[in-house]
Amino acid sequence: MIPPPLFEQSLRTLLAPIETHLDDPSVSEIMINGPDRVFIERRGQIFRTESRFDSAETVMAALRNVAQYAGSFVDQDRPILEARLPDGSRIEAVIAPIAENGPNVAIRRFSKATLTLAQLVELGALSGDAAEALVAMALAKCNVMVAGGTGSGKTTLLNALAGQVPGRERMLVLEDTREINVSHEHVLYLTARRPDEHGAGEITIRDLFRASLRMRPDRLIVGEVRGAEAMDLVQATVSGHGGCLSTLHASFPHDAMTRLETMCMMSDLDMPLSAIRNQLSSGIDLIVQVSRLPGGGRGVTHVTEVLGLDADRTHYALRDLFVRTARSAGGAHTGAQLVPTGALPTFMPQLATYGVTLPGAMLRAAEAQER
Repeated sequence: MIPPPLFEQSLRTLLAPIETHLDDPSVSEIMINGPDRVFIERRGQIFRTESRFDSAETVMAALRNVAQYAGSFVDQDRPILEARLPDGSRIEAVIAPIAENGPNVAIRRFSKATLTLAQLVELGALSGDAAEALVAMALAKCNVMVAGGTGSGKTTLLNALAGQVPGRERMLVLEDTREINVSHEHVLYLTARRPDEHGAGEITIRDLFRASLRMRPDRLIVGEVRGAEAMDLVQATVSGHGGCLSTLHASFPHDAMTRLETMCMMSDLDMPLSAIRNQLSSGIDLIVQVSRLPGGGRGVTHVTEVLGLDADRTHYALRDLFVRTARSAGGAHTGAQLVPTGALPTFMPQLATYGVTLPGAMLRAAEAQER
């Protein structure tokens, strides 16, 4: 294993053409589409840069360096590389023969500062009322799934929500790769491990789940649900482990539920679809949908309660509590804002048990809808 300082120094030399982008805190993604085409994402917008590498081989030299540090390989037989840079940035590389125009690399950079809900409100990612409601729901141990596309801000919001967990609670964070960083007094981070070149030594998220449930968790945080571990998460939510938080890729709240269903079916449990749907509909309380917004920003578009199953027990019954919608003031368009729909959640008694209340705007919207 290369000593980290030596690795970082050598990698900096190999990545010199993009060093300024790696040092720029406003850059969220660096995309290398072959040696002479480098793009960056800044504030949700993609720009082509003047940066360029001398040749495809210089890019490959950097990738081999990263692979060696990560204990992995990248060559024609293993043309996909997933790894981490010393600063925590995630790197995904695809090379020949499956990449036709030279090595293709995407470097996802993560802010060293964890944004709070208050800061997300200031940035317009959600409204103050929605933030207040999400805090109440987190304190009341609602099980929340944050859904969205790539780069939509799922992990940022999950971090902010996890930061609302009371310090007295024991939190276990399970991830494929380390991305979540919670300022919390009592938190354990468990990270999955890929198999070695011989296929041995793999530790999956499901393995971490089994271990975590025996470690007296008050909260389970799963960085991202991608496969059969969805079944373990759902079973945890229906077996007394309230306040679970996780993310998944989905474009709309209903898509999030059907995708969870599909992932549950990937497990090795021989469970009929009707039973999976029953557990899903009773275990998940909320879907918080995040999306890229017009203009490049990121924000919450829906806060949606999972009510259960419909009368035929074939579809999930959902109800929006907040929706991002356009508002007008004096005939002038003021832009899209996240506003309460007038619906109140069915878990109001649960909120009362934990001594928390919903924001007044939700209650007033509900009263206005009744009139």
